[in-house]
Amino acid sequence: MLINGRLFTSILYADSLRKHVLYPIIASNGVAVTRGYPINPQVGDQVDHPHQIGMWLNYGDVNGADYWNNSTKIDTNKKAYGTIKVEKISNIKTRRNSAEISISATWYNPGSKAVLKEETLYIFKEENRVRSIQRITSLTALSDVLFKDNKEGFFGLRVSRQLEHPSDKPVDVISPEGKKSRQVDKRITTGFYESNTGIKGEEVFGTRAEWLKLSGRIDRKPIALALLDHPKNVNYPGFLMSRGYGLFATNPLGSEVYTNGKEKLNFSLKKGESIIFNYGLLIANELTLEGIGKLHRQFVSKNAF
Repeated sequence: MLINGRLFTSILYADSLRKHVLYPIIASNGVAVTRGYPINPQVGDQVDHPHQIGMWLNYGDVNGADYWNNSTKIDTNKKAYGTIKVEKISNIKTRRNSAEISISATWYNPGSKAVLKEETLYIFKEENRVRSIQRITSLTALSDVLFKDNKEGFFGLRVSRQLEHPSDKPVDVISPEGKKSRQVDKRITTGFYESNTGIKGEEVFGTRAEWLKLSGRIDRKPIALALLDHPKNVNYPGFLMSRGYGLFATNPLGSEVYTNGKEKLNFSLKKGESIIFNYGLLIANELTLEGIGKLHRQFVSKNAF
């Protein structure tokens, strides 16, 4: 996908991915904000969670099947995993500084039975060096469906190693020789979280937020991301499934887990019922909290950036 004649992102939907993803996602200054591993490993990339590729939307418990953790690098005999298959790509519209594309997909359970019909619209824009992605996804139940409260979800991306939070914990990374090695190096990781509620750092995990900012540097270039929730999404604002190791996500469907049982949702759809999820991602060199708030209000009022 080109914006102003420069690569923004690509849509990948090979069966081996078990879902469709946007990868890589590139800022206007030319740096990729997404992790390279496992598709195109870069020096320093962590080699954990091979299912966390680019940007995606799926969930950890749909009628008992896990659509979040599925990948070709795990033993599918140990757990029931679902698969999301793209059926059609359509309505491709491109302009100088914006583009749209629609994707039709089906969520299949481990027995290859169709459970959910997905219709997703991606809207890509760039204005004043701020790039944005809006994902509007409609899910229609092909049979009765239960999204049991689960930590693993829902909309998010896996960011570059350099946008991870600094940590003393040793991790497995790709070495300059292309091999796996153990590493602790705070000089590499520069990420910092801050939500609209004022909560900062890794403490944002499990809290509710209308939006979340992640800022840092990649190859010494400043980068800021913002993940935006929409008030029409179920259980708004969602819980932040955002971790120091580079997972940048929000989950509206994990109430029981995130509140230690104080709240329960267990969202369900009857056969034929539909639900729409609407999320936004901002990518820029710099984003002030005031600027994100303004763009979030625009996202809410106009349903667009």
